[in-house]
Amino acid sequence: MDALDMPQLLALAAALGWASGVRLYLVVLLTGLAGYLGWVQLPGGLQLLAHPVVLVASGFMVFVEFFADKIPGLDSLWDMVHTVIRIPAGAALAAGVFGADHAVMALVAALLGGGFAATAHAAKATTRAAINTSPEPFSNVGASLVEDSVVPVSLWLAVVHPLVFGILFIAVLVFSVWLIRKSWRFLRSLFARVARIFSGRPDPGVTPAFQLKKNPPGDSSNV
Repeated sequence: MDALDMPQLLALAAALGWASGVRLYLVVLLTGLAGYLGWVQLPGGLQLLAHPVVLVASGFMVFVEFFADKIPGLDSLWDMVHTVIRIPAGAALAAGVFGADHAVMALVAALLGGGFAATAHAAKATTRAAINTSPEPFSNVGASLVEDSVVPVSLWLAVVHPLVFGILFIAVLVFSVWLIRKSWRFLRSLFARVARIFSGRPDPGVTPAFQLKKNPPGDSSNV
């Protein structure tokens, strides 16, 4: 089992930061298991994740999150609570790839990892909130399952094929920014429409059922 080289370390730091914004506990569990089972020689700053107590705790939280993330409404509440958890955790995990022996790289990794985690979390939270406006639960469950599978794939690619991961990672970041903008615009227009309805103002999106069409003078249809 060889130590990871610099391209692998850079890719792993990016993957840990980004994936923490999607499935933090799954990231901790998979990384810890990889080290515990000897699949990957974890950097010194991440070896704590392979401790049996950490594995049990993260495994339990993975179990809880797996179901909480698939219940419409509860998933958005879960995302809201984890806004203050995923982002700093993503920064810490990315920094842990380089550890105290490479302080400058660790600081840069923490800044970028936190930014990647924030981007992934924002894309996930806004998209799931937009999906929750649909009454059927299947799109919600489908999106959650995609997230469940994307996290282990991204971690695997970062270690085995760091160059491929880097190319796909840039594309995912661009797509995430686009997704945040589209979802936020949709939610903002939806909230504005609901506010108009509850304030008693007319909704421009719906034509009142009893509004009479004004016809030209002399038109007998007005009678």
